[in-house]
Amino acid sequence: MNQQSTLKPGYLLALSVAAAVVFCAPARADGDAAKGKYKSAMCEGCHGIPGYRTAYPEVYSVPKLGGQQADYMIHALHDYKSGARAHPSMRGIAATLSDQDIADLAAYYAGNSGK
Repeated sequence: MNQQSTLKPGYLLALSVAAAVVFCAPARADGDAAKGKYKSAMCEGCHGIPGYRTAYPEVYSVPKLGGQQADYMIHALHDYKSGARAHPSMRGIAATLSDQDIADLAAYYAGNSGK
C-alpha cells in the first residue's frame, strides 16, 4: 500500500514560522561574566554610584545594573545602539559595544546583584 503523506496548511505554516525564527533570529553569543567584569569599568562611572542622578539630557535616576535579567540588558543595549531607546549618553556608549561585549556585560551584571 502506498500512502502519500500530506501536510495540512496549518502545519506547513507552523513549520515555516519555526524555520524563520530559527534562521532569522539574531545570534546571541553566550556571555562571559569574567570578561564582562573587565568591560564594566565604563558602566561603573554612572551605574556604580548608589543613588546617582544625571542631569543630561534631563535629571534622571541612573538604574542599578546588578541583578538585572541578562536578556533584558541585551535587548536594552541593542535598543540604545540602534536608537530605539533615546538617551544620548547611552546611545554613544552602546554604539561602541560589539554583540560579544553586550553579552559579556549582561552575563556579568545578571550574576552580580551587589553592583
